[in-house]
Amino acid sequence: MDLRAIQAAAAANKRVKGFNTSDVPLEVALLTAEIGEAFTAWRRGEEGFDLELADVLLFVVGLAGMTGVDLQAAVERKMRINEGRVYRRDDRGVPIKVT
Repeated sequence: MDLRAIQAAAAANKRVKGFNTSDVPLEVALLTAEIGEAFTAWRRGEEGFDLELADVLLFVVGLAGMTGVDLQAAVERKMRINEGRVYRRDDRGVPIKVT
């Protein structure tokens, strides 16, 4: 299943279940909560961290669908951009983008 198919399936599931499909600020808030749940699961070493990450992805693709973003195309484009970037480390070891 590619990202476009995941995005379409997630949107269909939201519609069938009556979940939010139009309130972008609410979806961003819910995504933020899901990221918090993933962090907590990882920090505590709990089982289910993988499923929390999956929830994050599902909220991201849902948000993309709500705003008309083809997330697969955007991710592919961003990966090409990132491949061409060059970084150097500052005196503290922090990566700083050069190009």
